[in-house]
Amino acid sequence: MGRLSPLVNTLRRTPPLVFAMAVLATGLVVASSVLVKGIRRGNDTITVTGSSTERISSDYADWTVEVARSAPTLQNSYQELQPEVQRTTAFLRQQGIAADAISLNPIKSEKADVRDSRTGELQSTTFTTRQQIRISSPEVEKVAAVAQQIGELVGQGVPLTINDPAYTRLSEKRVDMLAKATRDARQRAREIARQAGSRIGVITQADTGSFQITVPNSTEMSSYGSYDTTTIEKDITAVMGVTFRVE
Repeated sequence: MGRLSPLVNTLRRTPPLVFAMAVLATGLVVASSVLVKGIRRGNDTITVTGSSTERISSDYADWTVEVARSAPTLQNSYQELQPEVQRTTAFLRQQGIAADAISLNPIKSEKADVRDSRTGELQSTTFTTRQQIRISSPEVEKVAAVAQQIGELVGQGVPLTINDPAYTRLSEKRVDMLAKATRDARQRAREIARQAGSRIGVITQADTGSFQITVPNSTEMSSYGSYDTTTIEKDITAVMGVTFRVE
């Protein structure tokens, strides 16, 4: 038998599995090349998510406290409530809250009957009258300070329910933040297109994503957005999904 060529000898000495893997790898390279070409021809847009984050300070405070008095009759509960409401509003004024920042919500009353558990016989009736006092002010620091001090009235016997102030931002930041998120998306798209040897063109679609207002340095994220009102300082984050034409 004649001498075999070096290529034939090599093929005969190669295990069948290795040979099959080599053929498969060659096929994958060819397939990958075709796939990339197909993407470059078939898609002329790129969608990128951009975001912007900024630290802001609340410029408005909304705060409520509630005074309640209970008595055997509705009239008595109302009469006993009034001096406590006056003491509370006077305290707020003394602490520097402006008179036009204080308002009284409508009075509410409720009736509670106590009955014998065996016979159902009425044993007593109590009426409770409530007055909610609302403080709405752009002086957020002052409201925060008074909220820390109003517990003194509880110590003096005023039946108060004290809620946490809600600190909000009234000035329009949403449009500005969305514009910054769009610019961020454009920068990201340019870099991706540059790596592919292309460049981006006009925006073909823009979708507003979640809009988050959180406590500073928070990692909390919600697909529906969030709006924290517990702190004066906040982080505001806007997200935009932007589609650009690729040229």
